[in-house]
Amino acid sequence: MSEDTSSAQPRVHARVALTAQIIAVSMCGISVAWAADLHRTLRLALYTEQFLAAVLGLAIAYVFLTSPLKRVPSAIGRPIDFLLATVALAGGMWLALSYPDLSLAAAIDPAAALWVSVAIIVTLLLALYRVAGWPLTIVVLAFAAYGLWGSALPGQFQALPISPERLASQLALDTGGILGTPLAIAATVVVVFVAFGRLLDHFGGAAFFTDLATAVMGGFRGGAAKISVAASALFGSISGSAVSNVATTGVITIPLMRRSGFKPETAAGIEAVASTGGQLTPPVMGAAAFLMAEFLNIPYSEVVFAALLPAAFYYFALFLQADLVAARDGISGTPAEERLAPREVLRKGWVFVLPFAGLVWSLFALNYQPAAAGLVASGTLLLLAVFLPAARRGLRPDRLAAAIAAGGPSFAQIVVITAAAGIVIGVLNETGLSFGMTSYLVSFAKDEVLTLLFLAAAVSIVLGMGMPTIAVYVLLAALVAPALVRLGIEPIAAHLFVLYFGMMSMITPPVAIAAFAAASLSGAGPMRTAVAALRFGWPAFVLPFAFAYNRALLLSGGASGMLTIPLALLGVALVSISFAGWFRGPLNPAKRIAAMLIGAALIVWPIFI
Repeated sequence: MSEDTSSAQPRVHARVALTAQIIAVSMCGISVAWAADLHRTLRLALYTEQFLAAVLGLAIAYVFLTSPLKRVPSAIGRPIDFLLATVALAGGMWLALSYPDLSLAAAIDPAAALWVSVAIIVTLLLALYRVAGWPLTIVVLAFAAYGLWGSALPGQFQALPISPERLASQLALDTGGILGTPLAIAATVVVVFVAFGRLLDHFGGAAFFTDLATAVMGGFRGGAAKISVAASALFGSISGSAVSNVATTGVITIPLMRRSGFKPETAAGIEAVASTGGQLTPPVMGAAAFLMAEFLNIPYSEVVFAALLPAAFYYFALFLQADLVAARDGISGTPAEERLAPREVLRKGWVFVLPFAGLVWSLFALNYQPAAAGLVASGTLLLLAVFLPAARRGLRPDRLAAAIAAGGPSFAQIVVITAAAGIVIGVLNETGLSFGMTSYLVSFAKDEVLTLLFLAAAVSIVLGMGMPTIAVYVLLAALVAPALVRLGIEPIAAHLFVLYFGMMSMITPPVAIAAFAAASLSGAGPMRTAVAALRFGWPAFVLPFAFAYNRALLLSGGASGMLTIPLALLGVALVSISFAGWFRGPLNPAKRIAAMLIGAALIVWPIFI
């Protein structure tokens, strides 16, 4: 009896592993097909929400199959996991197939979609706990509770009343909820780029870039982090999405940083901050620069010129802090005898540069969407593999499937977290909390410019939760920036101010989707990564206040204010030193506090004169 049981156990595990592999490949295949517009080629009239529901059902099922509860006997836990996976998969597929009729019926009678809505929301929250733990799950539950009972609160934070049936159907079916923009970004752009990273690693490209990074920067302390900063700043400016930037560069730089000695949350935090900063860096700024020029009716070159210095300060602080953390933690460069010469590395693997060249060309010259550009890069890589003897064996279908399936945990975690972010955004929309708070906070400030700036910063972070760069900027430029201009803030400073804080929602809890995406690649906790990202990304929370008052930081205002630029740069350096706790040796608390206060004063002193 025991012999039969013991022999059956490996067969059960093998079937679960095979099922999970099929689900992972299916998630990737559906995302690639959608990004390639295959449904339009086949003349299939499909809603985006149908595609998202299918991917979400697969992702939740994958989590239950591959992430069993700890401290629960498998004899009890596995049947529950199989049941939950079945419910999630059935709910996602049913929603995908029935979405056109179901959404119409739910608009008339919310009870028509109640059961499938509850199934999606409950299994999503349970899966969220499996991949992100309690902190993020509690935050999402708190917002859900506000949606249910917020109408009972007194004062300005009283929510619009909404029935439980209506709230459930809106969160599960509406584009402003679970099936909204964050999930759309994850299910298309992020999945495609994670798959590209898996293929690159499969064919040996990741090893080539590791060798190249080691050859060029390996001799410097913290060289892996410096490669991350440079690569993310370059690609992030043209990618249009902080999350896709994390998925593109992070699949290489995060493992590289971890191998060199950085903690998982530190590596992920550096990558998240570097990727988010790309949206604030000229020339493209995630397409926000072009929109800003239109809103302000000024030449595009003026926007680029104004954004240049704050972006340079941002990356200077990140680069310096990464260097000091490496010094503090003893992360030295690779010994010379262990590094190849850059020429030798390029001679052996220069072809792996071509997929990235195709990626940049597609984004910048051909104006492709990030997902389509990711497909171009992946297709280029597969084509090159045909002509590479060492990589040709990897083209076998079973080996390709295994390589894609290895990205399953990243696929599922990102999809589940971004879908959960949709619950937060859906509650903000349905209860009227976001727009009601905007109106209240702006009117509350009255004629106090500094008060309004603080309120605008908070509103910008809240409204920017989970949205791509263009959507964040358009919303904030219409709702918040005009109030700043009316109180005397220079128009371009006002628009850059809201863009900065809108982008900081990417690394600010509770919906820090860039930090969460980086966490999934590093294996660190999402909230711990978000906290690390806040520490590295501190300049973006301070510099907007400085350039709102100091036009010289936007390279305008004449020569009289130019002296403030080196003073602000010194201030940035001092605050970075304080956060790192190191400068030619460890700093005691008193020195760190002094560096923090002096540095902050040098940055923001124009506010008080």
